[in-house]
Amino acid sequence: MKHIIIILCMTTAAAFFLTGCESWLDTEPENKYTEDSFWKTETHADAGLTACYKTLRNTGIYGGGDWATPLWEECGTPNATDYNSSSGFFRIAEGIHDGSNSGIINNRWAHAYEGIGRCNTYLARVPDIPMSETKKNQGIAEAKFLRALYYSMLINYYGDAPLILDPPVKEHNTLPRTPKEQIFTQIMKDLDEAAAVLDVNPSQTGRATKGACYALKAREYLYHGKFAEAAAAAKQVIDLGKYALFPDYRGLFMPENENNSEVIFDVQYLYPNYCHSFDLIRRQYDTSAPLRDLVDAYLMIDGLDIRTSPLYDAENYWENRDPRFRKTIAWPGSQYRGTTLGSAGFPQTGYTFKKYSIYDEDNAYNNVIKNGNQSDINYIVLRYADVLLMYAEAKTELNQIDESVYETVNAVRNRETVKMPLIQHTDPSDVATYVAMDDQVRMRDIIRLERRIEFAGEGYYYMDILRWRIAEIVMNGPVYTHNYTQKLVRVFNKNRDYLWPVPVYEIQENPALDPNNPGW
Repeated sequence: MKHIIIILCMTTAAAFFLTGCESWLDTEPENKYTEDSFWKTETHADAGLTACYKTLRNTGIYGGGDWATPLWEECGTPNATDYNSSSGFFRIAEGIHDGSNSGIINNRWAHAYEGIGRCNTYLARVPDIPMSETKKNQGIAEAKFLRALYYSMLINYYGDAPLILDPPVKEHNTLPRTPKEQIFTQIMKDLDEAAAVLDVNPSQTGRATKGACYALKAREYLYHGKFAEAAAAAKQVIDLGKYALFPDYRGLFMPENENNSEVIFDVQYLYPNYCHSFDLIRRQYDTSAPLRDLVDAYLMIDGLDIRTSPLYDAENYWENRDPRFRKTIAWPGSQYRGTTLGSAGFPQTGYTFKKYSIYDEDNAYNNVIKNGNQSDINYIVLRYADVLLMYAEAKTELNQIDESVYETVNAVRNRETVKMPLIQHTDPSDVATYVAMDDQVRMRDIIRLERRIEFAGEGYYYMDILRWRIAEIVMNGPVYTHNYTQKLVRVFNKNRDYLWPVPVYEIQENPALDPNNPGW
């Protein structure tokens, strides 16, 4: 069932009548709130916290409107391509982006700081509002989680950035960049303080929880190479006993199953007020079109890759594949919306993603047309499968491969509607599944492929290839359509492109942000 946090209007409906110039000068305006007049009641506190969440739906974060931001992020990876770079990821993949020509680079910085500013204002103002201390502490904890999330986006993509913990003032526009290590410390402080207050169950659907704090900690520790801490944080999520893999891999991303057992934190949408364009880009524009490299990465059902499995038939390459393939991708000749796709399939590469759209082979949505700014599937920021694989990866990078690593990876492979062969360390004769406990390289490869397949089309893989430092390998060279026709050639500069540039406009407004990142 859909739930949404309603944003309270911050203006009054009553008309403002003037009775004379002198009295007007002595009277607080009654047709709008000011900073000093707004933060007075519990209702104001509720509206302020809702505004902190609202930024999640901005185009630079996970939004929203005509954008499909997290889905377009796949276009900066070997998984997918765009064709017009309305978001900027096409330029990023081509290596022709800069600090002014890519919308996402400009918007992410600006919108992250919008969210941070709202959280800072809430944290400064709410302590003085007369309301239940329990509710007040709950709201403060949620705002700290959100501030940590917004700051994590800044350091993950841009590196150093100004660390601001007070409500916005003009002087903030003169601050230099703070080393990302200091911001990282603040992120963890916020998450620890939030986790100490928040319950395992949300105060409202879509709100931050203890599990969300632990999961975001695990992700940030992993992204920044702190593997012992990442494993410990992921284990905290597992030990909560709150989450479970949703049995139906395709159903996990359908509207009727939102807020299910696998979802740790997601961005809430609800038609007609809070929408995005996920369905439109999947069904018509195909502006996150899967590439043949992703298709060829899916294993066969025997656990072998297409180069070694006797089950692989190049003419019918969709047969006998990991079940997640047909639950994620539509291909030429497959069933889609109740009909068979033509031999050319979708216009960009022949393929489209089904995940995060209502459309599939044949279902109740066949004749439902969702156009721009009409979709409302929630975007999942943190889900339990991610936590399981983060735990396995962190333990592997520590070279502490034990039974728990096999168990967490196999849990994902053994989802009820997936049932891929389980990896094991007892039978070396089964080359498809055998991974010795002391084989760190092999286990690393298994986990990295598992992440790519499990999260294909979700927007996670871009940050994966950056933090693994493999973007310079997988993002340099040609990419191909369904029939191996070369689509374009990509360029990744290893001396520059692991961080985005600080937007030119921001430096023009605040020269103290210079110097920019290396190469920019």
